[in-house]
Amino acid sequence: MANIVVEGPIGVGKTSLTRLLAEAIGARQVLEVVEENPFLASFYQDPGRYAFSTQSFFLLSRFKQSQELGQGSLFARHVVADYLFDKDWIFASLNLQGDEWELYQDLYRSLRPKLAPPDLVVYLRADPELLLPRIAQRARPFERDMDPEYLRRLGRAYDAWFEHCPYPLHVIEASDVDFVASEADRDAVLADVLQLAKVA
Repeated sequence: MANIVVEGPIGVGKTSLTRLLAEAIGARQVLEVVEENPFLASFYQDPGRYAFSTQSFFLLSRFKQSQELGQGSLFARHVVADYLFDKDWIFASLNLQGDEWELYQDLYRSLRPKLAPPDLVVYLRADPELLLPRIAQRARPFERDMDPEYLRRLGRAYDAWFEHCPYPLHVIEASDVDFVASEADRDAVLADVLQLAKVA
């Protein structure tokens, strides 16, 4: 059984690629809980006040979902997820400070060892200039006023984390491919990922 994770910044196309991969190999999809987070809209309005609540909700919901990845399925040999559990640490490192950051790290470190590592992480890398139009197109109300500087900081945090990624990693420059609109790009990306995940 292969456990493939697609990761990258907001709006880069993680869910689209996850669905394409899952369809190609008949895998079970695990999709991130985003809009169900009751604190997220408030976070975008007042980050300082709602950052810890937002990150704690994501941490626990992602932990519960990630636990399911190791339980297998009667109907699917493989699993494809549109987020990496460790992404929560990346976001928290930007959004939390002081005692809240220290407490968050304690929670994260107590949970992370309980999860099985992925077999392959696909990092969709992109700059804000590519992300902002995509974020606008999906029209989530709480993302309407997304700060380009926040996306830049997030991109740098992703790059820094993936420089020392502890899992097998495949990096795709999202500006170089369009796996949604281009059949040739889609076929090439799927072939590369599935070969690396050893399910081709």
